[in-house]
Amino acid sequence: MARLRVVLFALSQWRRRGASATPDKRGKCGYDRVRSPAMPEPPFWKTTPLHALSEGQWESLCDGCARCCLLKAEDEDTGEVRYTEVACRLLDLESCRCTDYRHRRRLVRDCVKLTPEKVAALDWLPATCAYRLVAEGRDLYWWHPLKSGDPGTVHEAGISVRDRVLPELDVGDPLSHLVDWPMQAPAPERAADEAAP
Repeated sequence: MARLRVVLFALSQWRRRGASATPDKRGKCGYDRVRSPAMPEPPFWKTTPLHALSEGQWESLCDGCARCCLLKAEDEDTGEVRYTEVACRLLDLESCRCTDYRHRRRLVRDCVKLTPEKVAALDWLPATCAYRLVAEGRDLYWWHPLKSGDPGTVHEAGISVRDRVLPELDVGDPLSHLVDWPMQAPAPERAADEAAP
């Protein structure tokens, strides 16, 4: 009987918060539309489509892996895109961040500005790319800073390009540096005991 009382109390709290007990057109009551104070809000990337994100939300989806900042080669006959291990000249190889993000497209002619439409069209985005994951209705990986709370986990998990790439200005022919690892599957989930702080 005590459990029933708890449920009734919770329903009365929901009713006071504005939920209607009147069935909707599908015959369901509105109780499931109001969140209990104990239930945390789902993160924005699970509830908001890419095209509806604020600028801050959009920018925070970038995990800082810098895989998209590697030079790529496109086969003119097949359209296949291959990655190189050569980083854009604007990429800071330690932080894996652009050194002139604001002006990058003016300084680097081939720099692609991601948009929701481009995310859907670009098949060369890595499988780990948060923009791609959200567009496909999938969750972010454990090492993403929005999940871990730490921008360093993308490096700890071996997802970023740190210590794996060459600076563009030091490379003669990027085509002699083709690699497959930027498109490979991510590291598996951490064990629960590793994930705990």
